[in-house]
Amino acid sequence: MKHFSIGVMSDSFRLGLREGLRKAAQVGAQGVQIYAVSGEMAPENLSKGARRELRDFISDLGLEVSALCGDPGGHGFAVAKDNPRRIELSKKILDLALDLGTQVVTTHIGVVPADGPSHPRWGIMADACDQLGRYADSVGAYFAVETGPEPSERLRRFLDGLGSRGVRVNFDPANLHMVIGEDIPAAVRTLAPYIVHTHAKDGDRYKACDPEQVYGMFAQDGIEGIQIHDYFMEKPLGKGQLDWTAYLNALSEVGYTGYLTIEREVGSDPETDIREAVAFLRGLGN
Repeated sequence: MKHFSIGVMSDSFRLGLREGLRKAAQVGAQGVQIYAVSGEMAPENLSKGARRELRDFISDLGLEVSALCGDPGGHGFAVAKDNPRRIELSKKILDLALDLGTQVVTTHIGVVPADGPSHPRWGIMADACDQLGRYADSVGAYFAVETGPEPSERLRRFLDGLGSRGVRVNFDPANLHMVIGEDIPAAVRTLAPYIVHTHAKDGDRYKACDPEQVYGMFAQDGIEGIQIHDYFMEKPLGKGQLDWTAYLNALSEVGYTGYLTIEREVGSDPETDIREAVAFLRGLGN
């Protein structure tokens, strides 16, 4: 098994930007992923000088930026009328990422429809991703689609059909397990040419769910009558159903050499969960 660098989603500490970065260094991470859509990390709120200062601050902590999170929320790029604004914002986030020393911006694009190219939403999403991919190609960077809303084979088919190589994959094994119920090592092999970043997250799956309904609920801030925890639940790293040895072996086999970035979206004590997650990954040889 290869050794991977360990990152932390700094926002998972829920402490604000600078304190979250300090905590990432304190728990022993090598890199950080930072949410960069709104607030003080929004591209329009960071001048060139502020970007240099932030990059120096991160470097002085002994960290590097593994990726920025540029998730626009809602339905991703599935609604045509919203896409011009979202595409322009995404390009600005990618410019910010490069200024901070990373080539990767992760995002959700919406649910790739099961009906394939015959579904109108497929073309809407493909057009947006083509625009994003061409821009990423032009600057030598990547927009990385987070796994989970659809099976890996369908996402691979969608990506293979794009006219650029600038749209890649942020592999989140917990999402794929909890929502789709996939064999995670097999999904790694399916998406291998596209994986440029990963999330280290764990979870339990209780019963099958409709991904369209689940991600529609997240986009709409809840749907009456749906209880997500009846279907799945995020768990601290190493305490869910994922086989981490098999997963990391699969990443090694396909030649992935990047970050395992810890993301903790729930729980009352994220710092403890993240410290234990770093220790868990170190115990696996990272």
